[in-house]
Amino acid sequence: MSQSWKYANPVNVTFGAGSISRIGEKVAGRSYCLLTYNDHPAFDALVDRVSKEAGRPSVVVRDVEPNPSFQGLRTACAAFGVAAEVPQVIVAIGGGSVIDTAKVLAASGKDFARVQAYLQGRAGADTLLNLPIIAVPTTSGTGSEVTCWATVWDTDAKKKYSLAHESLYPEHAILDPELTLVIPRALTLSTGLDALSHALESIWNVNANPVSSNHAVFAAREIMVVLPHLLERLDDLDLRSRMSRASLLAGLAFSNTKTALAHSLSYYLTLHHGTVHGIACSFTLPAILRSVIGRDAACDAALMQIFGEDLVRGANDLDAFLAGLGVSTQATDYGVTQDNWLSAINDALLGERGRNFIGSRDAILAAA
Repeated sequence: MSQSWKYANPVNVTFGAGSISRIGEKVAGRSYCLLTYNDHPAFDALVDRVSKEAGRPSVVVRDVEPNPSFQGLRTACAAFGVAAEVPQVIVAIGGGSVIDTAKVLAASGKDFARVQAYLQGRAGADTLLNLPIIAVPTTSGTGSEVTCWATVWDTDAKKKYSLAHESLYPEHAILDPELTLVIPRALTLSTGLDALSHALESIWNVNANPVSSNHAVFAAREIMVVLPHLLERLDDLDLRSRMSRASLLAGLAFSNTKTALAHSLSYYLTLHHGTVHGIACSFTLPAILRSVIGRDAACDAALMQIFGEDLVRGANDLDAFLAGLGVSTQATDYGVTQDNWLSAINDALLGERGRNFIGSRDAILAAA
């Protein structure tokens, strides 16, 4: 890693139980689009609450997919376009898929073709819009509330895109741990492991810096302590608060580094085998950890703050941590053949996120 570095994040963060009550202050009288899920009574209640706190929204958009696709985003953009008054800001309440969808709406307005042309290299960034976003995450994992990119899926072509532009950082992020209390166990697990991957991936990363690594070390240590207990006590607000904070700090870490090999590999599993993202991007972490030991002094030092001085033992401990949560670390357990997995590793190393990885092909193949 270079000794020269930079770190920046422009998102204003409000954190704490009950902080959703600040939403009216953040909207500040502007016309707004309220974007959220439609599959749980808790989100009906949030629509009512935000409408009372911030005034009636210009439009409510609720058809959000778990992995936002070209077709689903066309539908969301069309729904956005029926607003009686053009929204001046988007309030996004939900998990990463909602906040990612908000970024697409912010860049495209009512016409998804604008973003699609940009993603496919047929138009420049100057064609994108830049509507402000107020992000209110209801899960603890994606960190999307403090990043400037969104994951977009072309499911027909089996391709993943990243919509990335500095104008897509949310204006505000409101993290209210009370909103995460309704999240079921499986989603708590997968989003928690996504946050762990964000933290570790920002450490074995060519873009790592002292600030991102400090955030990542705290986040990873906290997640590995808190997550097993939280899965047994889903209604524990203190544990929920700790996970929300750890997820935020992991987001602040990878907001400057982006992710690396584990995420690059995850896209193949999600597209071709339907593996849930948080599992797909975390089950390879022990093997990747083994592959980077001794590769870079700063990376080793950060990892030792998490796993102790014996990183080989630390990788074994990470294996045991995942196994204790019911997560297999074997690719073949996710429906992948050994030959397909080797091919996926080769492809992942060539991808944008794979090129952020500090390790080598030979070392990861030896550890896989």
